[in-house]
Amino acid sequence: MREKLITIALVMISAAALFANGVKEQPKSLKVGLMPAVDIAPILLAEKNGYFEELGLDVEIQIYTDAQNRQTALQTNSIDGAMTDIVALITNNAEGFDLKGVFSTDGMFPLLVNPKHVDDKDIKVGTMEISVSNYLVEQYLGDDYNYEKVYINSIPTRLQAIATGDVERGLIPEPVASIGEMNGLVKVVYDGIPGESLDIMAFTGKAISEKADSIELFTEAYKNAVADIQKDPSLARDVLMESISTLPPQVRDKITLPEYKDATLPSDAFINELIDWTGNLVGKTYEITPDEILDRRFVK
Repeated sequence: MREKLITIALVMISAAALFANGVKEQPKSLKVGLMPAVDIAPILLAEKNGYFEELGLDVEIQIYTDAQNRQTALQTNSIDGAMTDIVALITNNAEGFDLKGVFSTDGMFPLLVNPKHVDDKDIKVGTMEISVSNYLVEQYLGDDYNYEKVYINSIPTRLQAIATGDVERGLIPEPVASIGEMNGLVKVVYDGIPGESLDIMAFTGKAISEKADSIELFTEAYKNAVADIQKDPSLARDVLMESISTLPPQVRDKITLPEYKDATLPSDAFINELIDWTGNLVGKTYEITPDEILDRRFVK
């Protein structure tokens, strides 16, 4: 009888140990939405190099070509977070959707110019209305041009409008801008504008509440991949070409890469400038503070 009890006890202990190990080894998980922009290179490289897996994090990446589809995925909790921009972050929170920026990503937003209109001062410029691209058009052109904004949300349609001369210039993010350059448009890059990153990795309030540990690991893996790219920028080109199927091979060396930086967040002054700019654009006063739209714990 005593031996039988000992056997039962050993079986129960073994089962408990197996259960405990199973729980311990269960990977943390995140679903993230990305856009086909140069910002995503460190995230793609972290996945390729196994940095998420090494940290015990299971990351499911979805690349969206339509920002509205990405927004819908966020609002329906189909994804935990997404690469977005500060203007979108502001408007989401102003409209009551809980979305917090956790670290900046690094993008490039050249102006493409129709070669027949390089010297024109009276121009139409293709951009998107409530977006960082609109803000950048103002920063780039300033008082040097007499310009009319033409709002074209679809990037392929905007690219076509520049090519046909319906607009003389248009803001197109990299790497799509380099496809335009490859097809004969003139690519203009404004060094030092903006002074801080406009793009940001953001997660829903629900995800931050339930998966803070996973977001912390995601940020750590991102930092590791950035360190790799800083040593060898060709890694960014390679992983972008591998992951964005619409990029033709000959565009690889034309892509203007940003300076990839460690995971940081914009200054309060920059955020406040964009809050005021967005409010003026839509004719509203946004009673929003940087602390309400950023969660700084992951970059400290």
